[in-house]
Amino acid sequence: MSQPEIKILISGGGTGGHIFPAIAIADALRKAVPACKILFVGASGKMEMEKVPQAGYPIEALWISGFQRSFSLKNLSFPFKLISSMLKANSIIRNFRPDVVVGVGGFASGPTLKVAAGRGIPIVIQEQNSFPGVTNKLIARQADRICVAYDGLERWFPAEKIVKTGNPVRENVVNIMGKNDEAFAYFSLKKGKPVLLIVGGSQGSLSINQSLVHHLAAFGETGLQLIWQTGKLFAETAKSAIQTSVPSMDQQNFHVHEFITRMDLAYAAADIVISRAGAIAISELSVVGKPCILIPLPSAAEDHQTKNAQALADKQAAILLKDSDAAEQLGTIVADLANNNEKRQRLSQNIVQFAITGSAERIAGEIIKLIQQKNGF
Repeated sequence: MSQPEIKILISGGGTGGHIFPAIAIADALRKAVPACKILFVGASGKMEMEKVPQAGYPIEALWISGFQRSFSLKNLSFPFKLISSMLKANSIIRNFRPDVVVGVGGFASGPTLKVAAGRGIPIVIQEQNSFPGVTNKLIARQADRICVAYDGLERWFPAEKIVKTGNPVRENVVNIMGKNDEAFAYFSLKKGKPVLLIVGGSQGSLSINQSLVHHLAAFGETGLQLIWQTGKLFAETAKSAIQTSVPSMDQQNFHVHEFITRMDLAYAAADIVISRAGAIAISELSVVGKPCILIPLPSAAEDHQTKNAQALADKQAAILLKDSDAAEQLGTIVADLANNNEKRQRLSQNIVQFAITGSAERIAGEIIKLIQQKNGF
Protein backbone atom coordinates (compact mmCIF):
# COMPACT_ATOMS: atom_id res chain seq x y z
CA MET A 1 0.00 0.00 0.00
CA SER A 2 1.52 3.34 -1.04
CA GLN A 3 1.94 6.15 1.46
CA PRO A 4 0.00 9.38 0.95
CA GLU A 5 1.75 12.25 -0.76
CA ILE A 6 3.56 14.61 1.64
CA LYS A 7 3.23 18.37 1.12
CA ILE A 8 5.14 21.00 3.12
CA LEU A 9 4.65 24.76 2.95
CA ILE A 10 7.58 26.91 4.14
CA SER A 11 6.90 30.60 4.82
CA GLY A 12 9.08 33.57 5.63
CA GLY A 13 12.09 35.46 4.37
CA GLY A 14 13.12 39.06 3.92
CA THR A 15 16.81 38.51 4.71
CA GLY A 16 19.37 35.79 4.17
CA GLY A 17 19.11 34.97 7.88
CA HIS A 18 15.60 33.68 7.23
CA ILE A 19 15.87 32.47 3.66
CA PHE A 20 18.98 30.29 3.79
CA PRO A 21 17.91 28.28 6.87
CA ALA A 22 14.56 27.73 5.15
CA ILE A 23 16.31 26.37 2.06
CA ALA A 24 18.51 24.16 4.26
CA ILE A 25 15.38 22.70 5.89
CA ALA A 26 13.81 22.11 2.47
CA ASP A 27 16.98 20.35 1.27
CA ALA A 28 16.94 18.09 4.36
CA LEU A 29 13.26 17.27 3.81
CA ARG A 30 13.88 16.44 0.16
CA LYS A 31 16.76 14.18 1.17
CA ALA A 32 14.67 12.38 3.80
CA VAL A 33 11.54 12.10 1.65
CA PRO A 34 12.56 12.57 -2.01
CA ALA A 35 8.98 12.47 -3.27
CA CYS A 36 7.68 15.22 -0.97
CA LYS A 37 6.29 18.41 -2.47
CA ILE A 38 7.61 21.69 -1.07
CA LEU A 39 6.22 25.15 -1.72
CA PHE A 40 7.61 28.44 -0.36
CA VAL A 41 5.64 31.59 0.47
CA GLY A 42 7.60 34.86 0.55
CA ALA A 43 7.10 38.62 0.41
CA SER A 44 6.77 40.31 -2.96
CA GLY A 45 9.93 42.17 -3.96
CA LYS A 46 12.12 40.57 -1.28
CA MET A 47 15.22 38.52 -1.93
CA GLU A 48 13.51 35.16 -1.36
CA MET A 49 11.70 35.67 -4.69
CA GLU A 50 15.12 35.30 -6.34
CA LYS A 51 17.04 32.99 -4.01
CA VAL A 52 14.39 30.30 -3.51
CA PRO A 53 13.87 29.56 -7.24
CA GLN A 54 17.65 29.53 -7.65
CA ALA A 55 17.70 26.73 -5.05
CA GLY A 56 15.18 24.76 -7.11
CA TYR A 57 11.92 25.39 -5.24
CA PRO A 58 8.67 27.08 -6.32
CA ILE A 59 7.54 30.17 -4.41
CA GLU A 60 4.37 32.25 -4.13
CA ALA A 61 4.44 35.94 -3.17
CA LEU A 62 2.38 37.90 -0.65
CA TRP A 63 1.98 41.68 -0.77
CA ILE A 64 3.27 42.30 2.75
CA SER A 65 5.86 44.38 4.57
CA GLY A 66 6.75 45.18 8.15
CA PHE A 67 5.01 47.67 10.40
CA GLN A 68 7.30 50.64 11.12
CA ARG A 69 7.66 51.15 14.88
CA SER A 70 8.33 54.85 14.44
CA PHE A 71 5.85 57.14 12.68
CA SER A 72 5.86 56.52 8.96
CA LEU A 73 3.43 57.11 6.11
CA LYS A 74 4.22 53.56 5.00
CA ASN A 75 2.12 52.32 7.93
CA LEU A 76 -1.02 53.67 6.24
CA SER A 77 -0.87 50.85 3.69
CA PHE A 78 -0.13 48.12 6.25
CA PRO A 79 -3.78 47.13 7.00
CA PHE A 80 -4.49 46.74 3.27
CA LYS A 81 -1.34 44.67 2.78
CA LEU A 82 -2.24 42.47 5.73
CA ILE A 83 -5.77 41.81 4.45
CA SER A 84 -4.44 41.12 0.95
CA SER A 85 -1.81 38.73 2.32
CA MET A 86 -4.30 36.86 4.49
CA LEU A 87 -6.56 36.33 1.49
CA LYS A 88 -3.66 35.24 -0.73
CA ALA A 89 -2.27 32.92 1.97
CA ASN A 90 -5.72 31.37 2.37
CA SER A 91 -5.90 30.75 -1.37
CA ILE A 92 -2.41 29.22 -1.48
CA ILE A 93 -3.11 26.90 1.44
CA ARG A 94 -6.55 25.89 0.08
CA ASN A 95 -5.04 24.97 -3.29
CA PHE A 96 -1.79 23.38 -2.09
CA ARG A 97 -3.34 21.60 0.92
CA PRO A 98 -0.11 21.20 2.96
CA ASP A 99 0.31 18.57 5.67
CA VAL A 100 2.36 21.03 7.72
CA VAL A 101 3.32 24.71 7.52
CA VAL A 102 6.80 25.81 8.60
CA GLY A 103 7.51 29.42 9.61
CA VAL A 104 11.06 30.72 9.65
CA GLY A 105 10.28 34.36 10.51
CA GLY A 106 9.99 37.37 8.27
CA PHE A 107 7.12 39.34 6.75
CA ALA A 108 5.37 36.51 4.90
CA SER A 109 5.48 34.12 7.83
CA GLY A 110 2.79 35.82 9.95
CA PRO A 111 -0.19 35.75 7.56
CA THR A 112 0.67 32.24 6.36
CA LEU A 113 0.96 30.78 9.86
CA LYS A 114 -2.19 32.56 11.02
CA VAL A 115 -4.23 31.10 8.16
CA ALA A 116 -2.73 27.64 8.73
CA ALA A 117 -3.61 27.78 12.43
CA GLY A 118 -7.18 28.77 11.59
CA ARG A 119 -7.48 25.76 9.30
CA GLY A 120 -6.09 23.37 11.91
CA ILE A 121 -2.94 22.57 9.95
CA PRO A 122 0.08 21.56 12.07
CA ILE A 123 2.63 24.36 12.48
CA VAL A 124 6.40 24.26 13.05
CA ILE A 125 8.26 27.45 13.99
CA GLN A 126 12.00 27.79 13.50
CA GLU A 127 13.43 30.56 15.68
CA GLN A 128 17.07 31.39 14.95
CA ASN A 129 17.80 34.01 17.61
CA SER A 130 18.20 34.24 21.36
CA PHE A 131 15.40 36.85 21.32
CA PRO A 132 12.42 35.76 19.16
CA GLY A 133 10.80 37.85 16.47
CA VAL A 134 7.34 39.36 16.86
CA THR A 135 5.66 36.92 14.47
CA ASN A 136 6.97 33.84 16.23
CA LYS A 137 6.01 35.19 19.67
CA LEU A 138 2.46 35.88 18.50
CA ILE A 139 1.91 32.47 16.89
CA ALA A 140 3.83 30.33 19.42
CA ARG A 141 0.80 29.07 21.36
CA GLN A 142 -0.79 27.80 18.17
CA ALA A 143 2.37 26.02 17.03
CA ASP A 144 2.92 22.29 17.43
CA ARG A 145 6.73 22.43 17.49
CA ILE A 146 9.12 25.30 18.12
CA CYS A 147 12.68 24.56 16.98
CA VAL A 148 15.25 26.80 18.67
CA ALA A 149 19.02 27.31 18.78
CA TYR A 150 19.41 28.85 22.23
CA ASP A 151 18.53 27.94 25.79
CA GLY A 152 16.13 30.04 27.85
CA LEU A 153 13.39 30.66 25.29
CA GLU A 154 10.77 29.34 27.71
CA ARG A 155 10.35 32.99 28.62
CA TRP A 156 8.45 33.50 25.34
CA PHE A 157 7.46 30.01 24.18
CA PRO A 158 5.55 27.12 25.82
CA ALA A 159 8.29 24.88 27.22
CA GLU A 160 6.57 21.65 26.17
CA LYS A 161 6.69 22.68 22.50
CA ILE A 162 10.38 23.65 22.40
CA VAL A 163 12.95 21.41 20.72
CA LYS A 164 16.58 22.53 20.69
CA THR A 165 17.83 21.77 17.21
CA GLY A 166 20.41 24.46 16.55
CA ASN A 167 20.31 26.65 13.46
CA PRO A 168 20.35 25.11 10.00
CA VAL A 169 23.38 25.99 7.93
CA ARG A 170 23.74 25.46 4.20
CA GLU A 171 25.87 22.34 3.77
CA ASN A 172 27.17 23.57 0.42
CA VAL A 173 28.38 26.75 2.19
CA VAL A 174 30.14 25.23 5.21
CA ASN A 175 31.74 22.36 3.29
CA ILE A 176 35.10 24.03 2.66
CA MET A 177 37.54 21.13 2.98
CA GLY A 178 39.97 20.87 0.09
CA LYS A 179 38.66 23.98 -1.66
CA ASN A 180 41.50 26.40 -0.98
CA ASP A 181 43.06 26.26 -4.45
CA GLU A 182 39.65 26.53 -6.13
CA ALA A 183 38.81 29.51 -3.89
CA PHE A 184 41.99 31.41 -4.76
CA ALA A 185 41.38 30.86 -8.46
CA TYR A 186 37.70 31.84 -8.22
CA PHE A 187 38.42 35.17 -6.48
CA SER A 188 41.71 35.81 -8.36
CA LEU A 189 43.71 35.82 -5.13
CA LYS A 190 47.45 35.48 -4.64
CA LYS A 191 49.08 32.86 -2.45
CA GLY A 192 51.06 34.11 0.52
CA LYS A 193 48.94 37.20 1.21
CA PRO A 194 46.34 37.15 4.02
CA VAL A 195 42.68 37.30 2.96
CA LEU A 196 40.06 39.40 4.75
CA LEU A 197 36.42 38.50 4.07
CA ILE A 198 33.75 41.12 4.85
CA VAL A 199 30.12 39.95 4.97
CA GLY A 200 27.82 42.49 6.54
CA GLY A 201 24.77 40.36 5.82
CA SER A 202 23.22 39.21 2.56
CA GLN A 203 22.36 42.82 1.63
CA GLY A 204 25.55 44.35 3.00
CA SER A 205 25.93 46.67 5.99
CA LEU A 206 26.15 50.42 5.42
CA SER A 207 27.97 51.17 8.68
CA ILE A 208 30.51 48.36 8.23
CA ASN A 209 31.05 49.41 4.61
CA GLN A 210 31.57 53.04 5.63
CA SER A 211 33.97 51.98 8.39
CA LEU A 212 36.04 49.96 5.93
CA VAL A 213 36.43 52.94 3.62
CA HIS A 214 38.42 54.72 6.35
CA HIS A 215 40.98 51.90 6.44
CA LEU A 216 41.44 50.89 2.79
CA ALA A 217 44.80 52.61 2.46
CA ALA A 218 46.11 50.86 5.57
CA PHE A 219 44.86 47.49 4.29
CA GLY A 220 46.74 48.09 1.05
CA GLU A 221 49.95 48.88 2.94
CA THR A 222 49.75 45.67 5.00
CA GLY A 223 49.31 43.51 1.90
CA LEU A 224 45.80 42.33 2.77
CA GLN A 225 43.55 40.92 0.08
CA LEU A 226 39.86 41.74 0.45
CA ILE A 227 36.75 39.82 -0.54
CA TRP A 228 34.13 42.47 0.19
CA GLN A 229 30.40 41.75 -0.01
CA THR A 230 28.95 45.24 -0.12
CA GLY A 231 25.32 44.73 -1.12
CA LYS A 232 23.88 46.32 -4.27
CA LEU A 233 23.63 49.88 -2.96
CA PHE A 234 27.25 50.30 -1.88
CA ALA A 235 29.15 48.44 -4.58
CA GLU A 236 29.97 51.43 -6.78
CA THR A 237 30.90 53.55 -3.74
CA ALA A 238 33.29 50.84 -2.61
CA LYS A 239 34.92 50.57 -6.02
CA SER A 240 35.33 54.34 -6.19
CA ALA A 241 36.83 54.45 -2.69
CA ILE A 242 39.36 51.77 -3.63
CA GLN A 243 40.43 53.73 -6.71
CA THR A 244 40.81 56.88 -4.63
CA SER A 245 42.47 55.45 -1.49
CA VAL A 246 44.54 52.49 -2.66
CA PRO A 247 47.69 52.71 -4.84
CA SER A 248 47.01 51.37 -8.33
CA MET A 249 49.48 48.50 -7.86
CA ASP A 250 47.48 47.24 -4.84
CA GLN A 251 43.95 47.70 -6.21
CA GLN A 252 44.01 44.24 -7.79
CA ASN A 253 44.00 42.80 -4.25
CA PHE A 254 40.58 44.31 -3.47
CA HIS A 255 37.60 42.35 -4.78
CA VAL A 256 34.14 43.90 -4.47
CA HIS A 257 30.98 41.78 -4.80
CA GLU A 258 27.39 42.89 -4.46
CA PHE A 259 26.56 39.37 -3.32
CA ILE A 260 28.80 36.34 -2.98
CA THR A 261 27.18 33.28 -4.54
CA ARG A 262 29.99 30.85 -3.64
CA MET A 263 30.24 31.50 0.09
CA ASP A 264 31.95 28.14 0.53
CA LEU A 265 34.88 29.41 -1.52
CA ALA A 266 34.86 32.75 0.32
CA TYR A 267 35.07 30.96 3.67
CA ALA A 268 37.73 28.59 2.32
CA ALA A 269 39.94 31.49 1.22
CA ALA A 270 39.47 33.68 4.30
CA ASP A 271 42.07 34.08 7.02
CA ILE A 272 39.90 36.61 8.90
CA VAL A 273 36.17 37.32 8.66
CA ILE A 274 34.34 40.54 9.55
CA SER A 275 30.65 39.87 10.10
CA ARG A 276 27.48 40.95 11.83
CA ALA A 277 26.50 38.74 14.77
CA GLY A 278 23.23 37.32 13.53
CA ALA A 279 22.44 33.78 14.60
CA ILE A 280 22.91 32.21 11.17
CA ALA A 281 26.19 34.03 10.52
CA ILE A 282 27.55 32.80 13.84
CA SER A 283 26.35 29.25 13.14
CA GLU A 284 28.21 29.22 9.81
CA LEU A 285 31.36 30.79 11.24
CA SER A 286 31.40 28.23 14.05
CA VAL A 287 31.21 25.31 11.63
CA VAL A 288 33.93 26.62 9.28
CA GLY A 289 36.08 27.63 12.26
CA LYS A 290 37.31 30.98 11.00
CA PRO A 291 38.76 33.72 13.25
CA CYS A 292 36.29 36.57 13.13
CA ILE A 293 35.56 40.13 14.18
CA LEU A 294 31.88 40.43 15.06
CA ILE A 295 30.22 43.84 14.76
CA PRO A 296 26.67 43.46 16.13
CA LEU A 297 23.80 45.34 14.51
CA PRO A 298 22.90 47.90 17.20
CA SER A 299 19.24 48.10 16.18
CA ALA A 300 18.60 44.37 16.56
CA ALA A 301 15.68 43.54 18.86
CA GLU A 302 16.71 43.51 22.54
CA ASP A 303 20.29 43.94 21.28
CA HIS A 304 20.38 40.18 20.73
CA GLN A 305 23.30 40.37 18.28
CA THR A 306 25.51 41.84 20.99
CA LYS A 307 24.46 39.00 23.30
CA ASN A 308 25.29 36.48 20.58
CA ALA A 309 28.73 38.02 20.03
CA GLN A 310 29.44 38.43 23.74
CA ALA A 311 28.89 34.72 24.31
CA LEU A 312 31.73 34.00 21.87
CA ALA A 313 33.97 36.84 23.04
CA ASP A 314 33.74 35.59 26.64
CA LYS A 315 35.23 32.28 25.48
CA GLN A 316 37.90 33.96 23.31
CA ALA A 317 36.12 32.56 20.27
CA ALA A 318 35.64 35.90 18.50
CA ILE A 319 36.53 39.58 18.76
CA LEU A 320 33.58 41.82 19.63
CA LEU A 321 33.65 45.34 18.19
CA LYS A 322 30.85 47.82 18.74
CA ASP A 323 29.33 49.31 15.61
CA SER A 324 29.98 52.81 16.97
CA ASP A 325 33.69 52.02 17.40
CA ALA A 326 34.25 50.34 14.04
CA ALA A 327 35.20 53.44 12.04
CA GLU A 328 38.00 54.25 14.50
CA GLN A 329 39.23 50.83 15.64
CA LEU A 330 38.60 48.37 12.82
CA GLY A 331 41.89 49.00 10.99
CA THR A 332 44.02 48.45 14.11
CA ILE A 333 42.16 45.28 15.09
CA VAL A 334 42.45 43.79 11.59
CA ALA A 335 46.16 44.61 11.36
CA ASP A 336 46.83 43.08 14.78
CA LEU A 337 44.99 39.90 13.87
CA ALA A 338 46.58 39.63 10.43
CA ASN A 339 50.04 39.79 12.05
CA ASN A 340 49.27 37.42 14.94
CA ASN A 341 49.04 33.83 13.74
CA GLU A 342 48.83 32.47 17.30
CA LYS A 343 45.76 34.61 18.06
CA ARG A 344 44.06 33.56 14.84
CA GLN A 345 44.63 29.91 15.66
CA ARG A 346 43.24 30.37 19.18
CA LEU A 347 40.10 32.07 17.89
CA SER A 348 39.65 29.37 15.27
CA GLN A 349 40.02 26.54 17.79
CA ASN A 350 37.62 28.15 20.26
CA ILE A 351 34.81 29.06 17.86
CA VAL A 352 34.37 25.49 16.59
CA GLN A 353 33.22 24.57 20.12
CA PHE A 354 30.03 26.52 19.35
CA ALA A 355 29.27 24.53 16.19
CA ILE A 356 26.07 22.50 16.08
CA THR A 357 25.81 20.26 13.04
CA GLY A 358 22.84 18.36 11.65
CA SER A 359 20.31 21.04 12.64
CA ALA A 360 18.39 21.00 9.35
CA GLU A 361 18.07 17.22 9.57
CA ARG A 362 16.74 17.44 13.14
CA ILE A 363 14.15 20.05 12.12
CA ALA A 364 13.16 17.95 9.11
CA GLY A 365 12.73 15.01 11.48
CA GLU A 366 10.35 16.99 13.68
CA ILE A 367 8.33 18.01 10.61
CA ILE A 368 8.11 14.44 9.36
CA LYS A 369 7.03 13.17 12.80
CA LEU A 370 4.19 15.70 12.84
CA ILE A 371 3.04 14.57 9.40
CA GLN A 372 3.18 10.94 10.46
CA GLN A 373 1.07 11.70 13.52
CA LYS A 374 -1.45 13.60 11.40
CA ASN A 375 -1.72 10.97 8.66
CA GLY A 376 -1.34 7.93 10.91
CA PHE A 377 1.51 6.24 9.11
